[in-house]
Formats: sequence, C-alpha cells, structure tokens
Amino acid sequence: MPPPPIAAAATALPVAHLARVVAASGSGGATPPRAAPRRGRRGKPGFSRRSAIKKSFHQEQVVFSTPVPADPTVAVIGGGASGLSCASALAARGVRSVVFDTVRDARPGGRMATRFVDGGEQLVFDHAAQFFTASDERFQRLVDEWLDSGLVREWSGLVGELEAGGRFRPIHSLTPRYIGVNGMRPLADAMLPETDMIKVLRPCWISKLEPFNGLWRLFENEKPRGEYDAIVIAHNGKCANRLLSTSGLPLLTKQMKRLELSSVWALLAAFEDPLPVPRIDSHGAFEGAFVRDVDSLSWMGNNTRKLFPMQTGTPECWTLFSTAAYGKRNKVPQENIPKVTAEKVKEDMLGGVEHALGLSKGSLQQPIYTRVQLWGAALPMNTPGVSCIFDPLGRAGICGDWLTGSSIEAAVLSGMSLANHIADYFVSNGDRPEEFAIGLHEDLNAVEGHDIGQFPGD
Repeated sequence: MPPPPIAAAATALPVAHLARVVAASGSGGATPPRAAPRRGRRGKPGFSRRSAIKKSFHQEQVVFSTPVPADPTVAVIGGGASGLSCASALAARGVRSVVFDTVRDARPGGRMATRFVDGGEQLVFDHAAQFFTASDERFQRLVDEWLDSGLVREWSGLVGELEAGGRFRPIHSLTPRYIGVNGMRPLADAMLPETDMIKVLRPCWISKLEPFNGLWRLFENEKPRGEYDAIVIAHNGKCANRLLSTSGLPLLTKQMKRLELSSVWALLAAFEDPLPVPRIDSHGAFEGAFVRDVDSLSWMGNNTRKLFPMQTGTPECWTLFSTAAYGKRNKVPQENIPKVTAEKVKEDMLGGVEHALGLSKGSLQQPIYTRVQLWGAALPMNTPGVSCIFDPLGRAGICGDWLTGSSIEAAVLSGMSLANHIADYFVSNGDRPEEFAIGLHEDLNAVEGHDIGQFPGD
C-alpha cells in the first residue's frame, strides 16, 4: 500500500457555498451572488462518525481544508487510456498513484484491448479501438515515441464507406491513421512507465468512496483498499454514477448524471475462407469499412489484413460493431449477457454482414469462432467540451474520452490534463481552491461522429 500521508481534517459545507466559491473563480474577482443561508451541522465537525457522513451526503459538499501532505497519493479508479495516462503524468510530476482496474483476464487498457485466441492457429482481434488519429501536438509526441519504438505504424490499408448491397467508397484522409503493430494491447502497457510511483491493483471493483479525516477511503465490497489524498474517476457509466452518488461530491455527481451514453455490441468472428468483399481496382479488398443503412452493423474490420498484411492461408479475423441504435434496443447487463441474447445478437450481426455485402440471406459462411461483447458505455452522446473536471474542495476529479469526444487521443489528453491540474493544486498546498475548479458547471452539448467513435483530423 502507499505510504500513509499526513491526516488532514475533512469538513462539510453546503452545496451553495461551493457554488459561491466556484462562481468567484470565473467572475474576474467580482462579488459572487449571495448564497442561501448555511444550514446548521449536526454532531461534531470533521466527519468523525459514519452516521454523520450518511446524513450529510445529500445536503453538503465534502471539503478538505487542511494542507496537502508532502508526499500525497492519488487513487485512480479505472485502468483505461485516460486512467493510465493520468497515472503516468502524475508520476512525471512526482506524485504517487494507485490504479484500480476491473479487468480479470488481461492487463489494464480499457478500449485499447486486443484479444488473442488459441485454436490451433492464433486468432487476433482488436475488439475495441480499431485505429486512431492524432491532431494535438501533445498526443502526437506520444505517438512519435510509439513509432520510434516500433509499437505502432501508419495504416495504409483501404478504408471507406460500405452501403447496403456491397457498394464501397474509399475514404481518403490527409491525417495518418495509426494502428498497433501487434494490436492495441501493447500501447496500454507502454503508457505505464517502469517506476515505483505507480501501483496497479486488478481485478478490483471499488464499490464505495468515503471521506474520513481529510482522506478518501476506498472499499471493495467492504474490504478496505487504502486511504488517499485525492481521487480520480477514470471511467463512466453506472459504476461511476454509483460511486459518486454517495460520495458527498454533488457537483461531480450532477455532471456525470447528465452524461448520455450509447451502447454498442461487438462481434468477433473468424472465417476459414476470405469474405467476398468488394475489390477496388489496384487497392484490392478493403480492410475497414463504416457500414451505412444496415440496422445491426456500423463497422467491419479485417484484423488479419490490417495487422498481418503479408500473411496468407490463415483464417480471417473480423471485428464487427453494431449501430448505437441497435445497441440501445438490445441492451442487457454487460457483466451477465443471457445466452439467448448473445445468440440473437450474433445472428443479427452476421445477417447484417450479408446485407452489407449484398449476399443472399443464409449464404454467408459460418464462422469458426465467435464472441459477442457489449460495450455498455461505448459512446458519449453529449460532452461538456472540457478536458477534465476537478472539484478542488473535495480533491476529486474525472477524466475520460467522453469529456471531448470518443477517441484514444481524447482519453490520453484528458488523463494528462487532470494529472497536471492535480499536481498544480498540490503545489499550491490547496490554499487557493477557487483557482482550480474546472468543468463543474459546463453545459453538455451533442457530439457527432461514427458509431465507433471520433477520429480527430480524419
């Protein structure tokens, strides 16, 4: 566990007081609006009893008012691209962190996930992010490091739009498209430096956050998971909302509850023989296609041609994504997908492949391997347009691609931004919290893009 930091007393203020403090930070020094009268506190200050915490959560804002310790530690809840980049950037600033991730059968990485299946011949699928682009110089510097180390390369394969019936139109881009040389998985590993400043715990489902004596206590089903000077929520959806709803962080909770997310089904399918996809003159067959006018299908990606273009005589491994509309209509608990639903989704999506390619119903060859997965919080439908959210009074922040879009670039930049914001806050010793409030009141606006995310600059 991380070294125990100096205990700092926690107090609670009404939400109106926090609104007044935050309003002052954006008013150029003007006098903020008058807040409602403060309610009297019950019991002793400082949250010395759990019952007092429970009574105050729905009315009051948790406030940590004493100095930051010399060696603070941050809990990062979520091991996807944003959480990993946040931990890495914190380490670069000399701040320790512990990353909690729920993944069971692989290392952290979230949507930078690659599945390897051994079945006589190894089958390889990127089953989340299919490729990425770079439009921000900070992210481009990281991509250049990956290029230099041989982790990524530019994807020159044919990508375009596929209309129902097999009509394909190439999409040419002035922005390079990048892929992991051996899949996206190694990129997540590369985001964590070899340092004792970062500790990763998995699988670990943080189920409760509790402020106590100036620290955040974390629990996994009532099992203590340490005490920390600040917390980062690096994932969204039901889990994040559940954690925040009882944490005493009402403004963070409000922002997360306003977030609208769509679900998307992924189907991994391996075929013994190549699929009869359209061929474009000298370009040959496409490697990736955004599918139009097919209800159950929004993307077809040939992992085998994308990752191993010189390989022949092996099964073709395809990643298929549903539309957001189909995902919404067929949403189930992603942790426990009923077999009947999994079978229905598989048949619908394979039927979508037939429709997209202009094949007669039932003529598609049966795959030799399939696996369905529901990304329950796949795409943000609205975003606040800020790179991170931070509540300085509660020493808690949120990062994730959903804050500015849905891409690896957005996730990485969000984690970096929050880490540097927290490190700057620590340097200030928490003396000027009004200067560090960010993203607590932004309106959320609709975001547009493909049903598998956005690709800045593409």
